[in-house]
Amino acid sequence: MSLAGKTLFITGGSRGIGLAIALKAAADGANIAIAAKTVAPHPKLEGTIHTAAAEIEKAGGRALPLAVDVRDEAAVKDAIAETAARFGRLDIVVNNASAISLAPVQQTDMRRFDLMHQINARGTFMVSKYAIPHLMQAPQPHILMLAPPLDLQVKWFAPHTAYSMAKFGMSMVVLGLAGELRGRVAVNALWPRTIIATAAVKNLLGGEAMMRRSRKPEILAEAAWRIFHKPTNFTGQFLIDDTFLAGEGVTDFDRFRVDPTQPLQMDFFVPDDMPPPAGVSLAAKV
Repeated sequence: MSLAGKTLFITGGSRGIGLAIALKAAADGANIAIAAKTVAPHPKLEGTIHTAAAEIEKAGGRALPLAVDVRDEAAVKDAIAETAARFGRLDIVVNNASAISLAPVQQTDMRRFDLMHQINARGTFMVSKYAIPHLMQAPQPHILMLAPPLDLQVKWFAPHTAYSMAKFGMSMVVLGLAGELRGRVAVNALWPRTIIATAAVKNLLGGEAMMRRSRKPEILAEAAWRIFHKPTNFTGQFLIDDTFLAGEGVTDFDRFRVDPTQPLQMDFFVPDDMPPPAGVSLAAKV
């Protein structure tokens, strides 16, 4: 299995999960467009589109760094067209860009509400919309959203209604597009069982202590890489990373832990009826 010669367009790919997916594909010799906002170094966020491109090239891929705000329709349309023109094809789109604010309704600033919906739901919709004509020319095209299963329980909404609405908006795009494009483009969602060691966890969800209770972004990169090898009739799936990987024959999940001596912290939106695969524990390793 290899992604050699295939072209990926990854939003929010300058760091974290998006970059991990890019580097996994780059190791095969894939072409990767990094579509993200960070052009200059940020004091609290590691990486830019240019540092990501350098890592991709070092890993064996071909990179195209693109300064893109997924809220900007013209920028999105132009970036996708530039990607297809540069590499001669577009095979895979990864809608990874996302914004988060974990506030209850009364404490949610409406500008933050708008930002989350513009990036999460609208951005995912728009990137997919403009990518479809190019993907339809590929032999085995995929759209992958970093979005949760549609588990509509009160507990997922009551603490942070605005964020949940925006994130489940991405999931609804999966549901609709999988039906619309069935047989032509595979459209799926991938979601982590545990929190992932990213800038959002470090800066917003508990700092270094919570980072130690996380899995590495590489678990999602491994899952995404395997999804991209599936045929186009593998579509409309809402996949939890470790459950999917276990079904693919992966047995060693400890290698994805940041700190094996710490228990893993469950992520939001993981359905109660999707327990860890057999033999996989979230407890601390002694």
